[in-house]
Amino acid sequence: MRALTLTVLTLLPALACSAAEKLDVLQNETPIHAPANPQAIGKIPANYRFIEPGTLTVATSATNSPPLSLLASDNVTRIGSDPDIARLLADSLGLKLRLVPASWEDWPLGISAGRYDVAMFNIAVTEERKKKFDFATYRADNHAFAVKSDSHISKINSPADIAGKRIIVASGTNQERILLSWDEQNRAKGLPAVTPIYLTDDASATLTLLSGRADAMFGPHSMAAWKVASRGQTKLVGSGPFRAWVAVTTKKGNGLAPALQAALDGTIAGGQYQQVLARWGEQDEAITQSTVNPPGIVY
Repeated sequence: MRALTLTVLTLLPALACSAAEKLDVLQNETPIHAPANPQAIGKIPANYRFIEPGTLTVATSATNSPPLSLLASDNVTRIGSDPDIARLLADSLGLKLRLVPASWEDWPLGISAGRYDVAMFNIAVTEERKKKFDFATYRADNHAFAVKSDSHISKINSPADIAGKRIIVASGTNQERILLSWDEQNRAKGLPAVTPIYLTDDASATLTLLSGRADAMFGPHSMAAWKVASRGQTKLVGSGPFRAWVAVTTKKGNGLAPALQAALDGTIAGGQYQQVLARWGEQDEAITQSTVNPPGIVY
């Protein structure tokens, strides 16, 4: 397994400007393409059967979760960094792209049941998930705590900081595991319990936070940073204990992961990968090469 190195960069200054952010979203509706990659195509197993012949079927988030996934101005086309990376993969593998909006709860069963070739939901690699799925990394993401911009909360970086707070989190995520683990540590010390607020719709979660019905939100750093830069209604006050490898996810043992890895490496070498991350403000999550099944988070 090749070593994976992070490229840590600062966000574009334009991201801090709401007007520039809106303009960028419109510009980001123009697809970024990559050339076919013979090396990656050659790694597709001879016995692999795509869900739809000649097409890469990708499950991606159906929610409005910029910069990862959102609807374009036609209110139909799915755009965002995950759809953009999915397009680069399809192009590199000489395939058409079919994006299938789905819920977070659906992708594991959908992959296992053969409804999708791959899933791209900002999925973090964990040792538990590696028992059922294969991964090819394409970003390195942290988990961020966000609060209202006028909140008295100045930091959430450790278990004691969540004691007694109402925190929005999505069920079945690494963030939920972290939150519940920290809460268990707090209870053992006699500290007040956390109150998880389970919401999967990002718009509802944001409204709940801004209306004061929650103290904080715990989710992917890229989404939290996008909100801070584009709206100015929230601020980041801390991060989780892990930096997670975000990866294209496919069924365990189907042999597709090395082809996905080669396709990603080709777009990194060709610069298309960097273009995608730059236009969605995710440069600080860039990697210099993809890795198949790297060490995952262990709880």
